[in-house]
Amino acid sequence: MASLNDKRMVLLITCMTAFTTPFLATSLNIALPTINSEFAVPDQALLNWVVTGFMLAAAIFVVPFGRIADQFGRKRIFVIGLLVVVVSSLLCSVSNSIYMLIASRALEGIGSAMIFGTSVAILTSVYPLKERGKVLGINVAITYAGLSLGPPLGGFITHFGSWRLIYAGIALYALIVAVLAVYKIKEEWRTEASAAFDVPGMALYGAMLVAVMLGLSNIQEPWGTALFALSLLLMGTFFWWELRNRNPVLKISVFRNNTVFLFSNLAALINYSATSAVAFMLSLYLQKIAGFDPLTAGLIMIAQPVMMAVFSPLTGRLSDRVEPRVVASAGMGLCAVGLVLFALIGPGTPLPMVIAGLMFLGLGFALFSSPNTNAIMSSVEKRDFGVASGMVSTMRLIGQMLSLGIANLIFTAFMGHAEIPKTGPYDLLMQSIQVTFVIMAVLCVVGVAFSIARGNLRKVPVPPVAPPVKKS
Repeated sequence: MASLNDKRMVLLITCMTAFTTPFLATSLNIALPTINSEFAVPDQALLNWVVTGFMLAAAIFVVPFGRIADQFGRKRIFVIGLLVVVVSSLLCSVSNSIYMLIASRALEGIGSAMIFGTSVAILTSVYPLKERGKVLGINVAITYAGLSLGPPLGGFITHFGSWRLIYAGIALYALIVAVLAVYKIKEEWRTEASAAFDVPGMALYGAMLVAVMLGLSNIQEPWGTALFALSLLLMGTFFWWELRNRNPVLKISVFRNNTVFLFSNLAALINYSATSAVAFMLSLYLQKIAGFDPLTAGLIMIAQPVMMAVFSPLTGRLSDRVEPRVVASAGMGLCAVGLVLFALIGPGTPLPMVIAGLMFLGLGFALFSSPNTNAIMSSVEKRDFGVASGMVSTMRLIGQMLSLGIANLIFTAFMGHAEIPKTGPYDLLMQSIQVTFVIMAVLCVVGVAFSIARGNLRKVPVPPVAPPVKKS
């Protein structure tokens, strides 16, 4: 059993990485126009790969590295991942072409996948079930802080220095965390070190995710639809292979024999699918229709992540005392309320209503995320913590892509392939936003059903049967 100081050091180190990986994902978005000008990027799609390459690499490798960590050591893979982030960030900071930057970002995604697949597993390994929700809540709050601070900090650094300084700073930060991990994390966790690794399964898994993520992000195009259909075929082949493999990269039996794990992951996928595109659509609404400038629109939208960061530690602790199914389901219900409010907005909607929707969504996500992660991690045996940690991140990444795919599909249905006009009227844009929010609210309600259906994480103990009274 780890001492109190050792546990707190593990919490500190995993929270430092919980900030790093989402900050890496979001901090560069604000600098893309500057990068576009500096490298004279010939194609907008090529510029988008600076972001997509990172997300795709992280999604492909997070579950395989979770499995590798279970077999060969979670601390070892965690530290290697941090060192990969150090090297790849340095490469990003000295990139002399858009192609080198994209390749370096993809390598950074692989390093982040090593961290995604191990950090929550390490944290869960150190803390017992009764304390797990509290520390996972703190971890989730730091994750939201990274997501929230990424754009403003990235913009500040780019404005007063250079976007390259973002990566130089991250490289130094990740190196400090790696040194702390080497010397301060006392234990190593591994199982089945002698088992062979499932290389064909990893290849099928990677191909499936490439097809599903590229297909979803381009679902409005015929080739995107075909790619998504191919991903379903690859998914069936992957499951067929994994069920027949003695050492699968993804244990299908964990899903098949564990309703809490299965429905918790499905609830997470649906929740991210229903909420991840909210920032994109509200940004369009606030700037194009409500007439706010980008800075003001960004300040308004901070209401959601602030609610997440403030309440996640509290809701995580609550899930240690109250069944996670109840807390997470209530959270998804509040997310649905926020999405319904957004579906009702129009050109003359008062700003307080928009802020109220953001606050409902932020509180709902805080109630959902920590308890749901607690349910996922606590529903599997210790030897499968790496795979479970990887699935948490995979559901988030696929949900984000699916959410944007839904939004793009609705926008194409209403507006065709034309660009959003620089001046009004914005009738078709407003209709697109409203219909998308309606669909996402319905998705959230479906997610509540999955969340409730998962069953209880903690089994209610059966009271002992009193011995029969002997008759005198």
